[in-house]
Amino acid sequence: MASTTIPTRTEPALYPAPWAHLAQQAVDYWVDAGQRSLLFLDVLRQRGNDHFQHMDEAWPNVLSFPYELVMDGRMLDRPVNYCLVRILPPADRPANLRLRPFVVFDPRAGHGPGIGGMKHDSEIGVAIAERHPCYFVGFLPKPVPGQTVEDVCRAEAAFVEKVAALHPQADGKPTLIGNCQAGWQVMMMAATRPDLTGPIVLAGSPLSYWAGVHEKNPLRYLGGLLGGTWLTTLSGDLGNGIFDGAALIANFENMNPANTLWKKNYAVYSKVDTEGPRFLEFERWWGSPILLNAGEMQYIADELFLGNRLTRGGIALSDGTKVDLRAIKSPIIVFCSWGDDITPPQQALDWILDLYGSDADLEAGGQTIVYSLHPSIGHLGIFVSAAVATKEHDEFTRTMDLIDMLPPGLYQAVFTEKTGVAHAELVSGRYLTRFERRGLDDIRALGGNDARDDRRFATVARVSAINGDLYAQTLRPVVRQLATDESAEWLRRLHPNRLRFEVFSDKNPLMLPIAALAETARAHRRPVAPDNPFLKVQEAVSDSVIHALDTWRELRDRATETFFLTVYGSALLQAAIGVEPPARQPTDSPPPNENRGADAGHDKLATAVTRALLYVMQADAHPGADERRFTVLRALRHHTPADQRLSLAQFKALVREQSALLHRDEAAALAALPALLPPDAEIRTTAATALRRLVEAGDPPSPAVSARLDQVMALFQSTDTPASAAAPAAAPSAAHAPAKRRRGRAGAAA
Repeated sequence: MASTTIPTRTEPALYPAPWAHLAQQAVDYWVDAGQRSLLFLDVLRQRGNDHFQHMDEAWPNVLSFPYELVMDGRMLDRPVNYCLVRILPPADRPANLRLRPFVVFDPRAGHGPGIGGMKHDSEIGVAIAERHPCYFVGFLPKPVPGQTVEDVCRAEAAFVEKVAALHPQADGKPTLIGNCQAGWQVMMMAATRPDLTGPIVLAGSPLSYWAGVHEKNPLRYLGGLLGGTWLTTLSGDLGNGIFDGAALIANFENMNPANTLWKKNYAVYSKVDTEGPRFLEFERWWGSPILLNAGEMQYIADELFLGNRLTRGGIALSDGTKVDLRAIKSPIIVFCSWGDDITPPQQALDWILDLYGSDADLEAGGQTIVYSLHPSIGHLGIFVSAAVATKEHDEFTRTMDLIDMLPPGLYQAVFTEKTGVAHAELVSGRYLTRFERRGLDDIRALGGNDARDDRRFATVARVSAINGDLYAQTLRPVVRQLATDESAEWLRRLHPNRLRFEVFSDKNPLMLPIAALAETARAHRRPVAPDNPFLKVQEAVSDSVIHALDTWRELRDRATETFFLTVYGSALLQAAIGVEPPARQPTDSPPPNENRGADAGHDKLATAVTRALLYVMQADAHPGADERRFTVLRALRHHTPADQRLSLAQFKALVREQSALLHRDEAAALAALPALLPPDAEIRTTAATALRRLVEAGDPPSPAVSARLDQVMALFQSTDTPASAAAPAAAPSAAHAPAKRRRGRAGAAA
C-alpha cells in the first residue's frame, strides 16, 4: 500500500487563503481611495484658486483665441458693459476680406463670456477655419449702473454696424450667431434694425417661453411655482439694485440634482488621474457668476419668461418703436436639439407659429427660416461639443451664402454623409447639406401648447403682476431701507455657488496642507485594478445614489406639473383675476415682402434662368436647395467677367422676386419666360446648358423634374423668341458681341 505524505502545520501552503487575497484587495482599494480623495480635494482647491484669479482679470473670459478690442460699449452714448473684439486669425491662414464676417454673441445668463470660442472646434473655430473674418461680443462681470435691455440692443446694433463698415468688400452682410439667451437679444436688435443684419443663427435660443410638452420641460413651470416674479424683485432689492447671476446658475443646476450633487464630482473623483484638466476648464466658465442690474433681470423675467411678449407683438422700445420679429428679412437659422432640457425644440421653434398663421403668411412676409433638430445633444453641447462644431456649425458656415439666397419659406437642414451620394465631388465638407421645404404643420407636429395651456400661462402672468404689486406695497419699502452695498456683497459671497470656491481654495487655512499631500500621493500613486471587488461596490453605490436622485427629480417634476396644471388651470382662479385668452399671433398683417415687383431691373437673361430653375425644382419630391447645385452655381459665377456678375445681394433679391412671381401665378410666370430670352441662339443654348447642369448636379432628377426641365429646355431652344426680347436698336446686337462675352452673360445668368 502506497504511503501518503500529509503536510505538517509548519509547511507553507501552496496558495494563499481566500481571505488573505481579499484583504490585499481591500488594502489596495483603500490606498487608491485615499489617494484619489487627496487628489480630488486638490482639484477643488485648484478650481477655487482659478476662480479668484480668473475674476481678477481685466476682462474675464474663456476664449481660446487671441483677440483685439474693436469697440468698448462703455464709451457709447448709452454705456453698457458689452464689448466687441476681433478674433485674430492664424498668421498662416489670414481672413479673406471678401467673405462675409461672422459675429458670435455669448449669452449673459449667469455665466461669463467665451463659451462660443472656448475650444478650437467651436463656432469661432469653424468660422476662422473657413477664413471668414470673425468677431465676438462679450461682457464684463459687472453691469454699467442704469443700463437696460434696450441699451444692450442699441449697443449690439452699433457693433454690427461697425463690423459691416470694416468689411465694405464683403459679399454679404455679417452673419450673427446668438447662443442661448443672446439669441433673443439679437432678434430684438434685428427687428428694430433689419437693415444691418445678414443671416441670424439661433443656437439653443428660447423665443417662445411658454412652449413645451407635458411630462417634460419642467423649467417653464418655475414661475408659477414661485407665484410669479416677485422673488426676482426681492433678490434685486436684497442685492441693492444688483441681481446675482449665481441664482440663474443655481436654477440650471437644480434641474438635474443627480448631476449637480453627485455625477459631476464623482466623475472627477473616480477618474482623477485624467479628468482634472477637463473639469477645471469647464468650471472656469461655469463657475464664474456675473451680475446684472435688477432692472435688466426684472424686464427679462416679466416681458419674456412670464409675459412671453416678444413673439406676440407686446414689446416696444422707449421711443415707441415696436419690436416685431416679422420685420426681420434676413434668413433665420434655428439650431435646437431633442436632448436640450433648457431650450427644448418647442421653445426654439414655436415662435414661428406665434408670428404666422399659415405658410402663405410666412412667404408673403418675405421670411426665410431654416431649422435643424439634433437627436440627442444637450444644451451646452450645442455650443461646446466638438462633434457639433465639426458637423452642424461647420456645414452652416460652409453653406451660409446658399441659405442667404433661399426663397422665403420654412426649411429643414438635412445632413447626410457624402460617401456614396451622387456628385460627391461637389460637396466641400464631410456631409451633404440639403435644405428641404417644410410647413407650419411640421412645427406643430413636434408638440406644444394647446389653448388651455396658453391660458394657464396667462394666468401665471396675471398672478405674478398681482403678487408684484402686493410686494411693492408691503415688503419692498422695508427691504430697500435695510439693503446696503455691504449687505448685498455678503449675500453674494455666502451664496452656495460662490461660497464653494472660497471654502475649497487657499483662502481657507484648512486647505493649505492639501497641495503637499496631493503631490505626495501623485509621487506614490497606486491605482487599483479595474476588477477589484471593492471598486465594483463603489460603482454600485454611485449608481444607487444617481438612481435615488433621478427618482427624486422625476417625482418633483411630476408634482410641479400637477400643481401648475391644477392651480393655474382652475376656471375659478382665472375668472377671479380676469384672465383673457392670449392671442396666438399679432392682429395686424405681416409686413409685406419688399421684392414683389414683376421686374426689379435685373438682367433679363439672369431673370429667365432663375425663374426657370425655381420652376423646375418645385417639382422635386423634396423641394428646397442642394449644396451641390450651389457649388456649380459658384463655379459658373467665378468664370463670369467681374463686371457682369450679380452680387450676392442682387441675386438674393432676384431669387425672392422670381419665387414670389411663381407663387402668385405659376402659369403666367412661365408663359412670360420666352419674352425674357435674347434672340441670340448661342446665348440661349449656353444658358440652357448651364441650367441643365445646375438641375443635374444633385440627385438624379425625378420624372416630374425631368418633365419640367424638358419643358423649359424647349422654351430656351425655341427660335420663336418674341421681338420684345431683342436688344434695343441703339445698342449693339448681342449676336455681334464677342463669344467670350456671350458666354459671360450666360454664366452671370446662372
